[in-house]
Amino acid sequence: MLFLVPRVHREYFHMNLKPMSAMQAFLVLPLLIVAVAAQDVVSGQPQVEPPVSYASVSQLNGLLTQLEQASQATQGDLGKLRIEKWKTDSNNKKQTQSNVESIQRNLQSALPGIIAELRGSPESVASTFKLYRNLDALYDVFGSVVESAGAFGSKDEFQSLDNDLNAIEKTRRTFADRMETLAGAKEAELSRLRAQVKAAQVAVNPPQTKKVIVDDTEPAPKKPVKKKPVPKPPSATSSATTTAQPKQQ
Repeated sequence: MLFLVPRVHREYFHMNLKPMSAMQAFLVLPLLIVAVAAQDVVSGQPQVEPPVSYASVSQLNGLLTQLEQASQATQGDLGKLRIEKWKTDSNNKKQTQSNVESIQRNLQSALPGIIAELRGSPESVASTFKLYRNLDALYDVFGSVVESAGAFGSKDEFQSLDNDLNAIEKTRRTFADRMETLAGAKEAELSRLRAQVKAAQVAVNPPQTKKVIVDDTEPAPKKPVKKKPVPKPPSATSSATTTAQPKQQ
């Protein structure tokens, strides 16, 4: 994908992705597949992507135009370098020349294809991340060339390359911000689609409620009948006392 640096540098440049917002956006990509599937579940048929807003397209076109201008300026300034005249050893000259050729190949071949892909899908997080990653690798390799130019080249060579590097860095940061915005919008859309799927599932399969049947036809329980108390017979002691009393005259 990237045609930038000699083999000894490739692994480092592929790993050196600094801004966390870009990595967070990349992690959102698998969720986009779920979002598309959720759209199909809600409506029962594939959804047509909504049109991209004019503001979003306008912002992207402005960024890509700046990037293309920076690329043209960089290619011109790299072509003017006279590395063979730098005050350093042959190994440094060969390494710098190799880096310059790698940058030129990227700017002439890889970068235009990535830009065309993004223009065809302005709000694609995957395409935006691909461009950002390419700019990140370009910035690292180009930075080493600028440092060498400052140490061993002429003042004019260093100044022109430093301006080009600043332009690429500015564009890289702007694309990182745009990618973070797109990722946030996709996450919000995914949350909305999940809610729609849940509502659709409830509508198709409503929750089962338990019915409690009260049978009010049964007779009320009878109240217990209280029995009247039976009087006790007089005891033998009380009868003997009554008989023994003398009659009064």
